[in-house]
Amino acid sequence: MSLTTQFLTMLTMIGMGSYLGAAVDTYSRFLQRQKRAHWVVFINDILFWVIQGLIVFYVLLSVNEGELRFYIFLALLCGYAAYQSLFRAVYLKMLEFVIQTCVTMYRFVVRTCYYVIVRPLQFMFQLLLALLMTSGRILFMMANMLYKLVKMILRITFLPIKWLFRLLWRFIPTHWRINVEKFFKKFAGVIAKGKNMKNIVQKWWGKLRK
Repeated sequence: MSLTTQFLTMLTMIGMGSYLGAAVDTYSRFLQRQKRAHWVVFINDILFWVIQGLIVFYVLLSVNEGELRFYIFLALLCGYAAYQSLFRAVYLKMLEFVIQTCVTMYRFVVRTCYYVIVRPLQFMFQLLLALLMTSGRILFMMANMLYKLVKMILRITFLPIKWLFRLLWRFIPTHWRINVEKFFKKFAGVIAKGKNMKNIVQKWWGKLRK
């Protein structure tokens, strides 16, 4: 490995050390260990360090074809120490600013969508429901008025026929009227028996089903 490659490797690993410091702070900021279960923190820590190790190895592979030297670990440590002493405070402020900006934009987008899309849809639905209910009430009132009007017209129409029938009934001979009344009484009795038979059949059917 040439001196140029070694020098690039040193600089790259110093940069990766600083990157690891920033990645650790970013990971801790989003993980919030106090609010997580211990097993969740444990699994996340393992995954985090595996991913970071793969990233460092990929960068090392790109710079010097993956050759490991002792000074590489020293360079990583120096980069991490430089980040902690020089850049950490600035990076945390920038990270917090970016997070708060993203949260503010997200809330703005959510509120905008709510007032521009959701609220108008709710208003239209409520208006449509009110119109349907009002239309239903109007139709019911019109149907009720029509029923009463038809009923009144039928009463007025059949009233002369009723009077004519009563008048003719008085002129019918008495024995004819007696026979007609007997006929209607028998007819009414047959209907009553039919209803009783229907009730009996329904009771027996209910017992059989049980």
